[in-house]
Amino acid sequence: MSLVAWSDTALSRRLGLRVPIVQAPMAGGPSTPRLAAAVTEAGGLGSVAGAPLAPGALRDAIREVRSLTDGPFAVNLFAPLPPPTWDRTDEWAEVTGAVVPDAPRLARFEDQLEVVVEQRVPVFSWTFGLPPLDGVDAFTIGTATTVEEALALEAGGAQAVVAQGYEAGGHRATFLGEVSQSLVGTLALVPQVVDAVSVPVLASGGIMDGRGIVAARALGAQGVQLGTAFLNTDEAGTSPQHRAALVQHTTVTRVLTGRAARAVRTSMVDRLEASGVEPPDYPLPRAYQAEPPMLAGQGGPMARSCPAGRLVGILAAEADAAVAGLV
Repeated sequence: MSLVAWSDTALSRRLGLRVPIVQAPMAGGPSTPRLAAAVTEAGGLGSVAGAPLAPGALRDAIREVRSLTDGPFAVNLFAPLPPPTWDRTDEWAEVTGAVVPDAPRLARFEDQLEVVVEQRVPVFSWTFGLPPLDGVDAFTIGTATTVEEALALEAGGAQAVVAQGYEAGGHRATFLGEVSQSLVGTLALVPQVVDAVSVPVLASGGIMDGRGIVAARALGAQGVQLGTAFLNTDEAGTSPQHRAALVQHTTVTRVLTGRAARAVRTSMVDRLEASGVEPPDYPLPRAYQAEPPMLAGQGGPMARSCPAGRLVGILAAEADAAVAGLV
């Protein structure tokens, strides 16, 4: 691998990236239009976390990114999920001590996708399955936690696949089989997915510096997707409490949102898990918390505090140095 080979991939050329570094979409606050634009301006691919946004708010976020950069960016949505029921909410409220809130108004995937199509976004990515892609004229990226899911995404029209390792922060993207059977580490998952599919693969999970990027490239990935690495950047909307907690232990749990997600293990997580009460359907558990869940990956202690564009430059320089150290 030469000094330039790690950044010169078919995927980076297809998307017009100087470096094949994708900022992961992090819903609930950390992802902001400013963060997405800063990563794109630095030569990577910024992402808008559109899953929780109503159509109007999603349109505004896309327009804000475009006001800050002329480069490519992605919009991420969650594939359609069954509507939640309010079963177990009273019992859950007793555990959390919260008052049962009114039913939240959840954005419809169909309405969000309409905005994605209308705004002609360059890249459309998604999590939790395989959404209908009719009318989508963007480059498409789906997320997989197993080889079987990667194959299903390719068959369903995904033009690239994110291989999400066990180390990754945020929601597990699992949509085939049980989450417990899909907790595969990045080092083991990426080469298996690369060997199984013909589309480009992005490695995700535990990658925090240039060494990790080069390792992912050596495994056959054409790029990397980093989330936790950007949580401490200036443009991220990460709360001060969340930033401070990145050095703490993380765990995969359902008690924070109703779906398996890697987050900082707090006393609240301990108490909810110890209760033995089954959490309500996604995303209802979030309504019982005073603060959004502090989702983060296992690389949290390595997160650096600096502008996002500077971080992209640091990562690229570290990758160059890592390659130089191998030759």
